Amino acid sequence: MTEARQPDAAAGRAGPVAGPARRGTLKRPWVGFVFVLPMLVLFLLFRFLPAIGAFFLSLTDYRISGKWDFIALDNYTRLLSDKVFHEALLVTITYTVIFVPLTVLLSLGTAVLLHQVVWRRGFFRGVFFLPYVTSIVLAAVIWKWIYDAQDGLLNAVLGLVSIGPIDFLSQSNTVLPSIALTSAWKGFGYSMLILLAGLQAVPKSYLEAAMIDGAGTWQRFRYVTLPQLRPVLFFVLVIETIGAFQVFDAMYVMTGGGPVRSSYSLVYFLYDSGFKYFDFGYASAIGLVLFLIVLIVSLVQRRLVGRDD
Repeated sequence: MTEARQPDAAAGRAGPVAGPARRGTLKRPWVGFVFVLPMLVLFLLFRFLPAIGAFFLSLTDYRISGKWDFIALDNYTRLLSDKVFHEALLVTITYTVIFVPLTVLLSLGTAVLLHQVVWRRGFFRGVFFLPYVTSIVLAAVIWKWIYDAQDGLLNAVLGLVSIGPIDFLSQSNTVLPSIALTSAWKGFGYSMLILLAGLQAVPKSYLEAAMIDGAGTWQRFRYVTLPQLRPVLFFVLVIETIGAFQVFDAMYVMTGGGPVRSSYSLVYFLYDSGFKYFDFGYASAIGLVLFLIVLIVSLVQRRLVGRDD
């Protein structure tokens, strides 16, 4: 009889200990707030407040001397009629349309290959991720030499099959794809790791059930793996789209915005307005319009790819 009652006594002792501990945690929500407070302060100081300041700055004619005049929405009306803005917006959208699918497909394809490889997976993962930690300036300088019409590696290879030479960075129809390829090579490693983690999180039981039902490799990937990857793909699409709309340094190093503004992005336009012509109010208006464009595109992507679960 004594031995039969021991589990009940142990359970009775365990219950009161766990209960108050949980209730005590719920009664002290400030503990979690303390942990997030440092990041919250940094976000307010370096993200939120500068954004508010940029909005008010966009409503002024702010000069480098520190003097300013309130001009309301004049910077925005000027922006809508600015031909250079229209050209920069078209360049940015074209670049984004090239860069985002290229990067996502490259990242997904590499992640799928690494997911299937067992031997030396960590080594290959590090090799593919290495370009991401490389300086974009260094990568742009290297790829600028690769694209060179006279001494470039790519034209040397094309010359073996009697093609070229092609001046990739000096022609309007090849400059954006060339820069997009450079940026995709530089940054696909980050998205690859995220997608690889998503692939490894797909329950094996789903794939085994599909295999038992006779689904082939492509059918398992199309109807089982991809639906499970939707949240991860949505995240990758958003971060790559934001990066595409913010492109500047690769264009600055490789082409300087040329030829004839064929690689002159919105951020390049913002840079020139603010730091070349010191038109800070106008540059702030460009930044806020860029923010709104990215926000709208992200919402559309959420509608098409994201899901609420």
